[in-house]
Amino acid sequence: MTVSDRTAQAAPKPSSRAAAGLATLSAAQFLIALDFSVIFVALPSMGADLALSESAVQWVVSAYAVFFAGFLVLGGRAADRIGARTLFVAALLLFGVASLAGGIAQGAAVLLVARAAQGVAAATLQPSILALVNTTFEPGPARTRALAVWGTVGASGLAAGVVLGGLLTTVSWRWTFLVNLPFALVCVLAAPKVLPAPVRLARSAAPLNVVSAVLCTATVLVSTLGLTRASEAGWGDRTALACFAATAVLLAAFLLRERSSAQPLVAPVLRRTRTLLAGCGAAALYMASVAGVEFYLVTLALQDQRGFTPLQAGIAFLPLAVCITLGNTVAGRLLTPWGVRRTLSAAFLLGAAGLVLLALSVGLEGYAAAMLPGLLVSGIGHGMIYTSMFVGGTRDVPDSHQGTAGALMTTSQYAGGALGVAVLVLVLGTAPDTGSFAAGFTMAGGIALVGAVLAWTSFAGGARQSATAGTTAEVKA
Repeated sequence: MTVSDRTAQAAPKPSSRAAAGLATLSAAQFLIALDFSVIFVALPSMGADLALSESAVQWVVSAYAVFFAGFLVLGGRAADRIGARTLFVAALLLFGVASLAGGIAQGAAVLLVARAAQGVAAATLQPSILALVNTTFEPGPARTRALAVWGTVGASGLAAGVVLGGLLTTVSWRWTFLVNLPFALVCVLAAPKVLPAPVRLARSAAPLNVVSAVLCTATVLVSTLGLTRASEAGWGDRTALACFAATAVLLAAFLLRERSSAQPLVAPVLRRTRTLLAGCGAAALYMASVAGVEFYLVTLALQDQRGFTPLQAGIAFLPLAVCITLGNTVAGRLLTPWGVRRTLSAAFLLGAAGLVLLALSVGLEGYAAAMLPGLLVSGIGHGMIYTSMFVGGTRDVPDSHQGTAGALMTTSQYAGGALGVAVLVLVLGTAPDTGSFAAGFTMAGGIALVGAVLAWTSFAGGARQSATAGTTAEVKA
């Protein structure tokens, strides 16, 4: 372990403190998941109350997504450099301030700035959480159980968000922002007491590569903006095409800078870690199938095709969210005896099966017969994928690079989701019908099958290898 690892512990911590720390980190993950899902149901009321244009309503979601994706790698590197606990607290404070601003906003400008600030806060909070989980618990069964708990609580945040969003909106959409404040406050107060203290950097430690950080952030920001614009206005939109051209230039500049820099933003050890690269691929395919794309399709199918109200749609999502929570728990139990390869492959196959069921049943009448079976099966696969891909993707990464590794996986996840939704818009067309929805669910199922193939071919070895790989990687670093 290098001296630059600020999240390392000087001595083993008592199990009670580790459990309290995991509870705090899980609560913060719950906050991120809650904020992701709670906002969707409130969008119509928000737009009506503030007289927002259709474009402004879309950017309530897009502003968060663009800045979240854009700042993830920088946030992960900052967690490794200045300390995961320090960044954890700072991110929560920013998240709380942004949520308060959104809750009292009187116009589009303040609201969109608040959502962008929430995205930046979440981009620095997410890798901090993952780094703290992975450096508090040793590789093997202990870390696997901790990641399963973390993922399960995060999934329950999705479940709470879809229902809570409908309930809060009946009072005021502003509460979908203000509900974040108690969670942020509790986590900030608990962090210094239960999370490992950062280790001081040596005087000789190199500074953060600012040029690479700016180029990386700009590349992801502009590419995400282009994909978002393409999903709204089509692939031939001039703004989208300009963004894609700028992305190519920025990416080339970033790669050249990384190759020539003595202190690259993405450390060479991460580029050589095969399981991390596979984890990034799995994360992208996960978001383009059972996560972002499925959520988008189900939302449209419920409200546009079946005429559900926002509250009814939120309740209809609940079985899916509950099964995602269950899937995280199942993965936690299977990863030790089965290993990442079999668990993640089975998870993607389950997700694909659920999506195919949804494709075959879109023309049937009634929610229970038409959608519920597919939602239950895909939900279990979804939860299993989430835990398994993070266990597999980070298992061989040295502790001193866990923040960046988690950020790379999450960036891949949201890039995959943005690309998947942009392609899905082409599949659905301007007036989606039963055939369009069937094609969309089939596309997502095919992507999940690709994920199963990737998992089977990329994660060699079983549970025993998973338990020792993290230590081996630390020595090689």
